Amino acid sequence: MKDGVAVIGAGVIGGAIVKSLLKSGYDGKITATEIRRKIEKIKELEKLGAAITWDNEKATKESDIIFICVRPNDVEEVLKEISKEIEGKLVISTAATIPLGFYKKIAPKARFVRTMPNIAVLVQEAFTAYCCDNDVTAEDKGKVKEILEVMGICEEVEERHMDAITALSGSAPGYISIIIEALMYAGLKVGLPRDLSFYSSAQSVLGTGKLILETGEHAAKIRDMVTTPGGTTIEAIYELEGSQIRPALMRAVEAATKKCEKIREAWGISQT
Repeated sequence: MKDGVAVIGAGVIGGAIVKSLLKSGYDGKITATEIRRKIEKIKELEKLGAAITWDNEKATKESDIIFICVRPNDVEEVLKEISKEIEGKLVISTAATIPLGFYKKIAPKARFVRTMPNIAVLVQEAFTAYCCDNDVTAEDKGKVKEILEVMGICEEVEERHMDAITALSGSAPGYISIIIEALMYAGLKVGLPRDLSFYSSAQSVLGTGKLILETGEHAAKIRDMVTTPGGTTIEAIYELEGSQIRPALMRAVEAATKKCEKIREAWGISQT
């Protein structure tokens, strides 16, 4: 695919998208934009092979596919700025909570895809859910999938699931980081050196996720594989079950899902 790609807002997520495309050997021109006070970050992308500019309209006009990677409360301003340049083009947004209908009201002649990646896009291991407006074609969807797959795993979902996805996989690196940190401190408590405790905790989480994905086994099956009668793992699991870790995680995801709706209400944006 040789479509030119513009990434409007090459911050953490936007910059990671640019880097992922460059690492994949993407054939098309990649242009990154960012506010001037972040000149060092965008200059880094230029060194890697991206074109850079501070002119969103210029970047959009010269590209076929446009990523909008700005904060949700900046989306409206950016959309209005580039509305003429995105007519008839494919626009992919990474902004949380904002529904497809909001984009279409501002730029009805563009074709929009709403995505929710997570910060693992930095290492090309993100899970990205996406949904499309009714004008997005089958050809468009093929292009979207091809681009998102250089950042990790992706899946098209119904838009009604996007708040829950935001709360689950979008925020999951935050939850998992707490678990890794807790495991690291547990290692310290039983006498492990800090570096050994930290890396073994992180790698164990990574390895377990990969094991589940590649074998297709249920998480409970993996748990049972390492749990033997009277062994160390069942002793630890007994303590975990008493800690209410399962309902705590469920409450966390539920609270984050509800927060998406509250954010839209605060901005006066409806779900449709």
